[in-house]
Amino acid sequence: MKLPELPDLPVRPVLGDVAAALTAAGTAVLVAPPGTGKTTLVPLALAAQTGGKVVVAEPRRLAARAAAARMAALLGEQVGETVGYSVRGDRRAGPRTRIEVVTSGLLVRRLQGDPELAGVDVVMLDECHERHLDADLLLALLLDARDGLRPDLRVLATSATVAADRLATLLGDPAPVIEAHGRTYPVQIAYTPALPRERFEAQVARATRAALAESAGDVLVFLPGAAEIRRVTAQLAGIGEVDIFPLHGRLSTAAQDTALRAGSRRRVVLSTAVAESSLTVPGVRAVVDGGLARVPRIDHRRGLGGLATVRVSAAVAEQRAGRAGREGPGRAWRCWPENEHATLPAYPEPEIRTADLTRLALELACWGTPDGSALSWWDPPPPGALAAGRAVLTALGALHDGEVTTRGRRMATLGLHPRHARALLDGAAEIGPRAAAEVVAVLDDDTLLPGIDLITGLRTLRTDRPDRWRREVQRLTRLLDDRPARGRRGDAQAGVPDSSVEQSSGAANSASTPSNSLGTRTGGMARSNPEAVQPGPSGGRPASDGPGGGDPALIVALAHPERLARRRTPGSASYLMAGGTAVTLPPGSGLGDAEWLAVAVADRDPGMAEGRIRLAAVADEQLARRAAAALLVTGDEIEWADGDVMARRITRLGAITLSDKLLRAPDIGAVAAAVRRGLRAEGLGVLRWSEDATTLRHRLDFLHRTLGDPWPAVDDESLLTDETWLAPELATARRRADLRRIDAGQALRRLLPWPAAARLDELAPERLEVPSGSRIRLDYTTDPPVLAVKVQEIFGWTETPRLAEGRITPVLHLLSPARRPVAVTADLPSFWRTGWPQVRADLRGRYPKHAWPEDPTTVPAHRGTARNAR
Repeated sequence: MKLPELPDLPVRPVLGDVAAALTAAGTAVLVAPPGTGKTTLVPLALAAQTGGKVVVAEPRRLAARAAAARMAALLGEQVGETVGYSVRGDRRAGPRTRIEVVTSGLLVRRLQGDPELAGVDVVMLDECHERHLDADLLLALLLDARDGLRPDLRVLATSATVAADRLATLLGDPAPVIEAHGRTYPVQIAYTPALPRERFEAQVARATRAALAESAGDVLVFLPGAAEIRRVTAQLAGIGEVDIFPLHGRLSTAAQDTALRAGSRRRVVLSTAVAESSLTVPGVRAVVDGGLARVPRIDHRRGLGGLATVRVSAAVAEQRAGRAGREGPGRAWRCWPENEHATLPAYPEPEIRTADLTRLALELACWGTPDGSALSWWDPPPPGALAAGRAVLTALGALHDGEVTTRGRRMATLGLHPRHARALLDGAAEIGPRAAAEVVAVLDDDTLLPGIDLITGLRTLRTDRPDRWRREVQRLTRLLDDRPARGRRGDAQAGVPDSSVEQSSGAANSASTPSNSLGTRTGGMARSNPEAVQPGPSGGRPASDGPGGGDPALIVALAHPERLARRRTPGSASYLMAGGTAVTLPPGSGLGDAEWLAVAVADRDPGMAEGRIRLAAVADEQLARRAAAALLVTGDEIEWADGDVMARRITRLGAITLSDKLLRAPDIGAVAAAVRRGLRAEGLGVLRWSEDATTLRHRLDFLHRTLGDPWPAVDDESLLTDETWLAPELATARRRADLRRIDAGQALRRLLPWPAAARLDELAPERLEVPSGSRIRLDYTTDPPVLAVKVQEIFGWTETPRLAEGRITPVLHLLSPARRPVAVTADLPSFWRTGWPQVRADLRGRYPKHAWPEDPTTVPAHRGTARNAR
């Protein structure tokens, strides 16, 4: 292939170095900032030096089409000749195509069908620094294919950031790194923090007006998503002699091309992250950076996923600002305080750490390494998220015993999230291929509908027939129609289509949930299942509910059975999904007073108690029972509630209670177990504890702590765990009042160990006889036990009696005649020698009628006054 004169872009001087490094090492890393020409010039140079095809993998469809168009223009040709592209639902390439630009996801699928990539000499992985999930997977699969089947396959990875050491090590030992330095002009940075109570869109619009007033050229504004682009566009209405263009991946090709062409008037281009690195917007001399980006996130516990709005990294902020300095000195306005810039993360978080990995798990299973352990990863998939994805695939019938099934391979070829693939395959058998494809196309790209009501939105789509939706419906219908008869039930593998599996916002919202939440096994909705959806008027809700026949709610429920939702209370906007998460239906949704919804898309803002419904269709209980039969559970529930045993037979659809009936003759053992749970909830204090019972418990506790076995533990946890001591009473108890009548002391005596129990009064006597003849109660609540006694009653004692086979000496609390403590001692002889003189001196004048001898051994122990001693 003969090259024309290439434009003088910063990457041109290193094109020879790149080709030489690939020839010598087979792999290489090219580090080049945005705008250096790496995406367009490098593939042309490589194609000129090889006889095979050069495949360029881009993370986004928009970038793939734009790169192909630019290279074709440099060659003076139309796209589809020497240079072509393939993205999902759109392919322009032919037999003469030497350079093909594809999405990363599409190349993953192509690699699965042809691991040798026959006819391909070089694969260029563009914008690796963005760390998209498909790109990371593609890199791992390419390295594995190169190690085993294609050692001659050359792989070039490009990155806009200098942190390429890990990538070079992954590609080789390490792979050579070539750097191309961009020729950029200085960019002046200004910070524009929000004003008090100023909304984000108003802040960005204010910064954009400042950019128009204080700079020349076009203004490129970075926003997190299409919704923010629409709102900022409204804020800028009437701005004057300026054209405003949106730029994001969901626009039509014509609208995208318009935003990427220079105009006759000054322009403001409102863009998502697509313009950060792989696209060049001409004429830009000012950048307004909103500081936010939208990235995939998954909440496994709530079963919700989607695109979360996060702060950009410092590396991304630098790339965005650099767009202002491509054609001359520029300015950048950052919509955050300057002191917050240092707190930004250094680099973007790799998607593989945060996204739903169900689709990745299916690709790994198709490759033959379900856990991914046989591959070399930039960052390995988190085990928990990967296990959650495999659990979903098992429930869908895509995996069996960890290995991919024929059904799973068929699902992988559809270019959809596995949940949507399941809905398409099984739904087509119920309502027809086209009707199922119409709904699935929306589920996979929910940006097609501006509202929440799926059925109304589908009617609008069928009337307006937008190109993007129409092409995807045709693609999916064709894939269904092309498969063999058995394949219509998900039992045959179809060929690999030329379509991208690039993740859309709809796919990102397909959260992983436990395997028992999906109502299917291999072969779709089995006919032997009495709950399976039957076609025709009697199957679920009426066919007229959805446009074109069939019920869209059914397709949604097949994709997300755990998102079938019922209103929590009459008139409420709060719904409980079968997966257990509460979601709110926003006002003005158009779904009316629906009792049941099939929720297609829902998300939850951090800190909010409930999620928010973004797309749903009206459903009913009959459809829910049929579409999510695997979630139906009927069982007897005998529980302790509000001080009573409640015995009910309950039917649930996941977390949703469908019926609740009283049981008149519940199982006796289950009732006893419920009473025991009630006792644990109420606590042992609900029993009748007399003073004797309480004392007995303390004495047993003392012996257990002091002597151990065979004396039982009688703390709360031990008594609540023991099944024997209350068994007779609990067998007849039904409510709290029954528990309050139980004599705890009588029950506690069942724990006394025989024959050791005969020594209870010897080892831990309830009362101890003192020299006066009184029998004084011991206090076993303390450690060691306490004997509180008037000092006159122990005259004559020289040693305190010991407890528990002589192991423990009780502490004496010696009392005055008024029963006030005067001394505490565990060493009585020492007290008589050193403590008594002081006590005698303090109290003999206060209590003159009582005996206070100098030598307590000369006066007999006695109760009361001194005359009782005589």
